[in-house]
Amino acid sequence: MIQINNRKISTNYSPYVIAELSANHNGSISIAKESIKTAKDFGADAVKIQTYTADTMTLNCDKEDFIIKSGLWKGYKLYDLYKEAHTPFEWHHELFSFAKEIGITLFSSPFDESAVDLLEDLNTPAYKIASFELCDIPLIKYIAKKNKPMLMSTGMASADEVREAVFAAKENGCTNLLLFHCISSYPAAIEDANLKNLIYLRDEFDVEVGLSDHTIGNTVAIASIPLGACAIEKHFTINRRNKSPDSTFSIEPSELSELKQITHKTWLALGSKGFFRSENEIKSKVFRRSLYFVNNLKKGSIVCPNDIRRIRPGFGIKPKYESEIIGKRLKVDVSVGDKVDWGLLE
Repeated sequence: MIQINNRKISTNYSPYVIAELSANHNGSISIAKESIKTAKDFGADAVKIQTYTADTMTLNCDKEDFIIKSGLWKGYKLYDLYKEAHTPFEWHHELFSFAKEIGITLFSSPFDESAVDLLEDLNTPAYKIASFELCDIPLIKYIAKKNKPMLMSTGMASADEVREAVFAAKENGCTNLLLFHCISSYPAAIEDANLKNLIYLRDEFDVEVGLSDHTIGNTVAIASIPLGACAIEKHFTINRRNKSPDSTFSIEPSELSELKQITHKTWLALGSKGFFRSENEIKSKVFRRSLYFVNNLKKGSIVCPNDIRRIRPGFGIKPKYESEIIGKRLKVDVSVGDKVDWGLLE
C-alpha cells in the first residue's frame, strides 16, 4: 500500500483516479485552473501536471535527431513541442495553492533536478516518473532521497530496466512505490494494451500496480481493475475541441466521471478472496427446492414416491434425501403443502 495526502492506495481500496493535465491547458493558467476544478468536480482523486521547460528537456536543434519522424507529433522539432506543451515554472505556486484551496491533490512529473527542487519547495505530496525518464537513474535517485511516494511508468522499458529503476528508488530511500503499466504510444491501440503485464509487475517487484492509459476511451482502464490495478491515470481535457498535443487521447469530464464510477463498481464487484456468500444472497436460499408432501397422509402411513416432490420453496429437507424419505413411516398426520421434516418420521 502507498499513501498520498492520507489517501490509501492499494487493491483494498477503490481505484485512485489521476487526471493528467499535461499540455491540455493550451498555454493558459486560467484553463489549467479550470481543468483542475473540473477534474475534482467530475471525480478525480488527484490531478497531475508536468514540470519541465523546453530547455530542460532537449536542445533547440534542427538536426535530424531532434525531429519527430512519426506518430501524432510527426514533423515537430522536439524543442518546439515541449515549448508548446510545457507548464511554466512560474505557474506552479498558483496551481498548487489553488488545488489545496479547492481540496484536491496535485502533484507532478519532474523531468530534471531543477523541477524536483521547485516541487520540493511547493511540498508536493508525491512524484511521478514518466516512462521516458525511467532510464534516468540519476534523476530517480535524486527524487527517491526526498522520501515521498513515487509513481513510475514503465512504458518502453525492459524487465531489466524496470528492475534497475526500482532498485535505484528503494536503495535511495523510497518506501512508497507504485509501478504503472504503460504503453508509450499516443494514442495506444487497444490490442497493444497487454494488461496481463500488471500481474507480472506486481508479482515480480512486490509492489502495488496501476495503469497509465493512453488508449481512446475507458475500456482498457476498466478492464485493468480485475488484474490488480489500484490506480488509473488518464490524460484529461475540458474539451477535446480545444486542440493540444494531448487532446486526441484525453478524456473529457463526462468520461472522467464514468471512469471513476465504473472502476469503483468494478472494484466493488471483485469482493474478497475466499468462498462465502453475501447476506443478501443467503436470504434467497428460501426459494431453493426442497421436499414437500403432495398428498394427505395419516399417521403410520408409509411414504411412497408419489407422496413427496422436490419443489420450491426451500424450507423442507434437501432434495438429496429423497431416497431416504421414501419407505419411512409417519409419526403424525400430514397434509398437502407440509414440508418434509425428519421429526415427522419414525
